[in-house]
Amino acid sequence: MATIKDHISEQLVRCLANHLQAHLSSFRRSEFEQLIIPKLPALEFKQRVQLITDELHRILPADTRQRYRLITALLQPNVTEDRQSNEYGLSGWGTLPLCAVVGQYGQSAFKQSMEMLKALTPHFSAEFDVRYFLLADQSKALKILSTWVQSNNHHVRRLVSEGTRPRLPWAMQLPQLIADPTPVLPLLTALRDDSEEYVRRSVANHLNDIAKDHPDLVADLAHDWLKDATPERQKLIRHACRTLIKQGHPNTLAAFGLNTREFELIDLKLKQRQICLGETLDFQCKLRSTASTGQTLMIDYLLHFRKANGQQKPKVFKWKQITLAAGKTVELSRRHAIRSITTRRYYEGLQSLSLRINGQDAGWTDFELTC
Repeated sequence: MATIKDHISEQLVRCLANHLQAHLSSFRRSEFEQLIIPKLPALEFKQRVQLITDELHRILPADTRQRYRLITALLQPNVTEDRQSNEYGLSGWGTLPLCAVVGQYGQSAFKQSMEMLKALTPHFSAEFDVRYFLLADQSKALKILSTWVQSNNHHVRRLVSEGTRPRLPWAMQLPQLIADPTPVLPLLTALRDDSEEYVRRSVANHLNDIAKDHPDLVADLAHDWLKDATPERQKLIRHACRTLIKQGHPNTLAAFGLNTREFELIDLKLKQRQICLGETLDFQCKLRSTASTGQTLMIDYLLHFRKANGQQKPKVFKWKQITLAAGKTVELSRRHAIRSITTRRYYEGLQSLSLRINGQDAGWTDFELTC
């Protein structure tokens, strides 16, 4: 099965060499390919990218203007949505090491390098590489990024949010923004109603990052942003607060009107008490309202999986949101497949199920898992 490292392949190196040969008179194609291709099989994804990045840095002109003129010449003149390199120029995975060259080696020409990343990001996101500039001079980098929020290119607008995420997966963390995210909030505010969901989704993920270190800040932001919010912004905020809602953070729940907890869990039942790995856990519950008016309930369930040491660790799963009328009773059912996945190892023995309703834990029942 193909993996992410397979994108950085011999074929990609030869494609890159084709375009370098067309635009760089001093280029020694055979040497370039021999320094890279034989080493690829033993390397993982990041190592492959770094190998190509270092070789590009070695052969590209040292003068910044000449270097960036050449990089621009290598790119597709009109980037397509599939972002694939072709005979007309590089795009997609082929530009990843070009972004890295600019990020890792371009900080002495700060503004020019940031503009080069702006030009590169429609071809392949420069979210990893703009972080070198944020780490070098956060204030200067944010000032430049603030001028991009009105760009007519949605990839550039997304870079403003995605590149400044404090805990972006696979990327260097941004300690200053982890400690104090307030400098980036004006940028996120400017993008919250962007016309592209691609951009709004990045804003939501950025806020979810911030919530890991500053939950009250994001909860307060949710209260503010939900005022007169469009359906699109409401969706953004729900996604931004997904971790806080799962955790039952009181102020976040209040922002969504989920702070009332006037209900009684009458029953939580399992269809079977023993299941094998690969089978489905079937369960149902019955809830009765004890409120005098209707209420909205956000219902999640927790599976408390057995770990290697015999203890249990809960994993929260989203279920549904319902409106429960005063004094009414509702019955709900759910099926959850217990199947092998790469991110979890199962251990035989006692596991448990519970519910979390508007942040309040309710009910508990056990089942046996056999592998």
